[in-house]
Amino acid sequence: MLDLKELKNKIVSLPDKLDVEKINKLLSSLPLLSRLPEIKLTKVEGITKRWLTNIIGVIALIFVVVFIIGSIGIKTYYYNTAENVINSGVSPSAITYFKNNLNKGYSLEACAADYVDSYRYKDKTTMWIINNDGDVILSSNGFAIEKQKMPDYVEAMADSSRIAKYVGRIENGEKIMAVTKAITDSDNVEIGAIRVMTNIEQVDRQVFTLCFIIALVLIVVMGTIIYSNRFFIRSIIKPVKEINEATKLIAQGNLDVRIEKQYNDEIGDLSDSINVMATEIAAADKMKNDFISTISHELRTPLTSIKGWGETLTVGNHGNVDELTQRGLHVIVNEASRLEGFVEELLDFSRLQSGRMNLRLMKTDIFAELMETLFTFTERAMREGYSVKYNIPDVNSVANADPNRLKQVFMNILDNALKYSRPPSTIFVKAEYVRQDNKDFAKIAIIDQGCGISAEDLPHVKEKFYKANMSVRGSGIGLAVTNEIVNLHGGSLDIDSVEGKGTMVTILLPVEEVENNQENRK
Repeated sequence: MLDLKELKNKIVSLPDKLDVEKINKLLSSLPLLSRLPEIKLTKVEGITKRWLTNIIGVIALIFVVVFIIGSIGIKTYYYNTAENVINSGVSPSAITYFKNNLNKGYSLEACAADYVDSYRYKDKTTMWIINNDGDVILSSNGFAIEKQKMPDYVEAMADSSRIAKYVGRIENGEKIMAVTKAITDSDNVEIGAIRVMTNIEQVDRQVFTLCFIIALVLIVVMGTIIYSNRFFIRSIIKPVKEINEATKLIAQGNLDVRIEKQYNDEIGDLSDSINVMATEIAAADKMKNDFISTISHELRTPLTSIKGWGETLTVGNHGNVDELTQRGLHVIVNEASRLEGFVEELLDFSRLQSGRMNLRLMKTDIFAELMETLFTFTERAMREGYSVKYNIPDVNSVANADPNRLKQVFMNILDNALKYSRPPSTIFVKAEYVRQDNKDFAKIAIIDQGCGISAEDLPHVKEKFYKANMSVRGSGIGLAVTNEIVNLHGGSLDIDSVEGKGTMVTILLPVEEVENNQENRK
């Protein structure tokens, strides 16, 4: 607890003029303040900022108002007390005393001597008797007083009320409060004045001491409020942050996240609700994935039969059926192939969602797999009116990878380049070695001259079922599966696009060191 006696002794013993260093030493010597935790300035935002603004701000404003009113009240009280003591020396009875004795024939000096001798506040105030010339003819302290400026004397002798007050510093630098009252004879003519003064520097010191105590108490109370309420704010902010992080993870697809319930209140109920929501979403997601996996497997068998018989009839009856039937058989085979590809995408998506997408890793030449894919793709592109230009280095690019999945990645991106372009545009493919963070990568860039992707759609094109262009066929899951396959290989897939100009897809796949590749090539 705050030692008030020690605090009072320290403050009363303060010098007349305080500087910052001395005040800091005083504060550091107080028992309670020395035990307060160090305040660390950190950026405040969110709920903490609102709390500081709304609650602490209001309390601080109230404290400031209390301090100002208290300071004014204390100063007014002490100054009024000092003024009451001074006014006792210039009371109406004092003026009557002078008037009666002057009528009896006594001189002003004689009356002044008798009155000063009988004045009872000599220890607290100083009384001067002043003549009409402004000379001090008698002082209660017994010292001769030289003529000096007395604003209250001048005002009292000129004012109809014949009394004036002055608060300020005199020629020797002391701060005083003085009241001057004009002395009149029986004809009501001024013949001099009584001036009663007191040094109010001690009063100011007492006022400052009390104001300082009030300010210190308010600061301690404010510090206690902030320190105690900090735990309350933390009890809100911490679980809210945990809830926020959990909801972000849930939104990203991590449905195993659960929030620990810390309090049996509204925040605890919110945590329970989010946990229940995550459980229900996980159950619904599992049901969806199971359905997709089941229906995909069920569709694949009849599709294989349809495609197989269609190809058989197309080849076996070539020239034996009319042209319309032949065209119909080609349509059956092509559409069955397209539907088969869609089913495979659904199966890959199901594996991706359930975490069952595994790679069959082996030593694989990435550039060789790219060349093989381009060989198949170029023929198709030329049939549809596109041209393909590529630049692939004639070196080994050995990596521990799944060759079939790599072909799937390359084909998906090349197929997208066709779908979103118009003939007779050109598709460019460039492969090269790059070194990043002391690791070797095969960098493959595929560039088209198609419609491009808008800035609003670009951040979302790798999301599942997201389609930037609804006019183009596709399920919207091919690029998501492609991105996952690249990630499983430890690589990355980046997309840059300018709407109306084209798109560039860049794939980075880790490979063995270049020197080893060159040795293998030998």
